[in-house]
Amino acid sequence: MGQGGNVIDELTADHRAVEDLFERIAGLAPGDPALRGLADELTRELVRHSVAEEEHFYPAVRRFVDDGDDMADKELADHAEVERMLKDLEDCPAEDSRFETLMGMVRTSVTTHVSDEEKRLFPLVVESCPARILEELGERVRAARAKAPVHPHPSAPAGEASGPLAPGAGMVDRVRDMLAGRGGARR
Repeated sequence: MGQGGNVIDELTADHRAVEDLFERIAGLAPGDPALRGLADELTRELVRHSVAEEEHFYPAVRRFVDDGDDMADKELADHAEVERMLKDLEDCPAEDSRFETLMGMVRTSVTTHVSDEEKRLFPLVVESCPARILEELGERVRAARAKAPVHPHPSAPAGEASGPLAPGAGMVDRVRDMLAGRGGARR
């Protein structure tokens, strides 16, 4: 994910990649064995994206946007909700009847969150944040995604997954995936 642009370009590219994964998942029949791999890929992408936003984008929202604290808090609450659902999805086999329901809940929540960010929050940040800072944040987001955890950690204290825990948790997640034979740990 990501294109090498400013933070808005980076996060928007992430959103499009996640939408593509949702479409690929929706194109498969319930119980299809390929669903597990796509759900795992979706989880990895959403977790890395969330960590990058929490570590770099939301602090900029707090700093540059009027009422930014309230807006960032709302976005963080959205992330926490999705992370809990992703953990449930991660523990649910694709053949389980709950899988489709959980995936639908994740998709609805993520789609609503993305729409809110793109229609409301991104324009406010672009309007209030200097272009140089937007570029720097894009670089930081790319770096954060590269070392972020790839599995949900909903029991971690708010913000901790994006602080000192992120590199260690990211490494542990990748080793765990390698040992379990779960491929796809990119970046």
